[in-house]
Formats: sequence, structure tokens, C-alpha cells
Amino acid sequence: MQENNLLKILIVEDHAIVRDGLKLILTENLSIEEIGEARDSQEAIRLVRENDWDLVVLDINIPGKSGLEVLNELRPAYPKLPILILSMHSENQFAIRTLKAGADGYVTKERASDELINAIQKVLSGGKYISPSLAEKLAVELNHDSNKALHENLSDREYEIMYLIASGKAVSNIAETLCLSVKTISTYRSRTLEKMKMKTNAELIHYAIRNQLVI
Repeated sequence: MQENNLLKILIVEDHAIVRDGLKLILTENLSIEEIGEARDSQEAIRLVRENDWDLVVLDINIPGKSGLEVLNELRPAYPKLPILILSMHSENQFAIRTLKAGADGYVTKERASDELINAIQKVLSGGKYISPSLAEKLAVELNHDSNKALHENLSDREYEIMYLIASGKAVSNIAETLCLSVKTISTYRSRTLEKMKMKTNAELIHYAIRNQLVI
């Protein structure tokens, strides 16, 4: 990042109140030329294609494709575009998966007011933003990469479905949250259970709790 350059930042977040809060943090702490706003995956991909952004701040839970799927689609086409994940989920739940998919950093929403600007400055300078606790988790992950946990075999969407089921969400609620049909969610659930070698939601919930994938 060049000092004194005005920044163009795209915020991908479906809740207006969160976008407003992020814009306030950005404008008070950075030299901003433009802040773009995308409310869903389709709008996010379109705006990235139509504009030259210095940074994308991407939420995981957005309507349409998940933030992880958007990341997987954008990364090959825009390998040099800094993408910072901002999520309501703790680092235990999604951070490693997003970093493996090519994210440049991961910040939880509850720590955004304290960490967001440092994270942005880090990734704009060409680095990766990783908290000390996440760095430790990554080290452990690398040491055990040859013996992958069951959930590591899931696709990004399957993992998201697993997380939501383990969090106590019904299939109908998940469908509404992700803007997908109940039939589609049921299909993902079946695939997830099959890959996890499980038969019931209860088994999946117990696994997620045991592996600290849900709080």
C-alpha cells in the first residue's frame, strides 16, 4: 500500500447496519476514495468484475453463494486482489478453511473495531493477517495434515451446512438463511452425513462439539 493513496474498498455484507458500522470505521481511519457495497454473492462478483478495488472485505454468510464460494471463484481470476474475511464465526470454525482457500486474513466481527484497520493495513502491504491464536492453530493443522479430520473432507458448502445443523438450525431455517431450497439443503445434508460416515444430526452435533467447531 502506497502512503497517501486513496483506497477503493468493497464491503460484501448483507446487513445494512453492519455495512454502516464498517464504513464508519474505514472512513475514520483510512484515506478513502470509494466504498462499494454488495449485499449478496451475485452483486459481489459483478462489482469485482466491473471495478478495480484495492481490497474486498468479505462476509462468509451472504445470500446466494457463500462467502467461501465467492472466495474460491474470485481467487483464481484475481490472484493479487487482497480479500479479507470478516465473520461472525470464531476462528475455530472457519478461519483455517478460508485461509487455505486464499483469503489474506480473517477477523471476527466482535473484534472488528479493534483489529480491522490493522488487518487491512497488513494485507494491503502484501502480508497476511493472522492472530497469534490462529497462527498456533495453523501450526497444529500443518503437523496433522496427513491425518485429516472428517470435516476436512467436506466441500465449503457442505461444511457450512454441517456448521449450521450443529448450531441447532433446522433445514427450513438453513434454506431461508442461505436463500436455497429445502430440497437443496437436504441434499447437502445427506452428502455431509455420508462423507462424515454418520446417519443422524445428533451424531454430527456431537462431533462438532467434540472438535470445537461450534461454541
